[in-house]
Amino acid sequence: MTPRDDSESPEPRRSRWSDLDRPPLNAAALRRALVREGGLWREVDVVQRTGSTNSDLVARSAGSAGSARLAGRGGRLEEGVVLVAEEQSAARGRLDRKWMAPARSGLFFSVSLRPGDAGVPMERWGWLPLLTGVAVAAGLARAGGVDTALKWPNDVLVTVGGEERKAGGILAEAAGDGGVVVGVGVNVSLRAEELPVPTAGSLALAGAVSTDRDPLLRAVLRGLEDWYGRWRAAEGDAGACGLQEAYAAGCATLGRRVRAELPGERALVGEAVAVDGDGRLVLATEAGVQEPVGAGDIVHLRAG
Repeated sequence: MTPRDDSESPEPRRSRWSDLDRPPLNAAALRRALVREGGLWREVDVVQRTGSTNSDLVARSAGSAGSARLAGRGGRLEEGVVLVAEEQSAARGRLDRKWMAPARSGLFFSVSLRPGDAGVPMERWGWLPLLTGVAVAAGLARAGGVDTALKWPNDVLVTVGGEERKAGGILAEAAGDGGVVVGVGVNVSLRAEELPVPTAGSLALAGAVSTDRDPLLRAVLRGLEDWYGRWRAAEGDAGACGLQEAYAAGCATLGRRVRAELPGERALVGEAVAVDGDGRLVLATEAGVQEPVGAGDIVHLRAG
């Protein structure tokens, strides 16, 4: 028998198990843990790769993509659909910023909600990204053993080497007839050389005791189900259900001097003193007035 020359063998094909530090999610176990009679989550799907989970769910609501079992008549996306991707090629953040990360290095998922069906007035739907932020930060802290904080309105922060770093973001979009799709992206196991920008971080770099994505995702979705249920039962009143207080307690922006970069290339500098009942950030400006900010990019300024 002629000995095999390994130098002439084709390069071994990478499998989904090739990076043992980043095992795939267990879709069946996630469904067993999260989908239950009377609960919010009715379907949990895991795909290997897609452009954007948010775009996929919004498209399903219009009846232009996806499985019919995830939508009712007329393309109406039902509440409680969870779509998770192991990798996204065209993920989006606020202001159409790109979100790139290696496969299986984070949590990349979107959920469908229909707050109007429960009588929540549309003017209160702006709380959904903040509500999701509370659930994400608490779930990651509980299941990952890592300190987290929120930057208004929708960034999840961790501390790496004594510095605040962005480890996650949240994006809410209208979807079809009265639906809202909320997308979440969290860097879990990204290494320093994989960070897209120097200001980014990950749970691993922040010293998390666990980077197992299955329990992390379960904790986040259970927290989201709990907070959404409370908020919905209060008809979107964030003060009455405790959401406003919980967000303020975990918000790293409050008490800081910040610059709000507003639409129309306007900027406002002041101390962030509160999050009001509409979810807006209230700034105490140098002119001695308090001005609420409902949309814009917030920059934490250094003291001094």
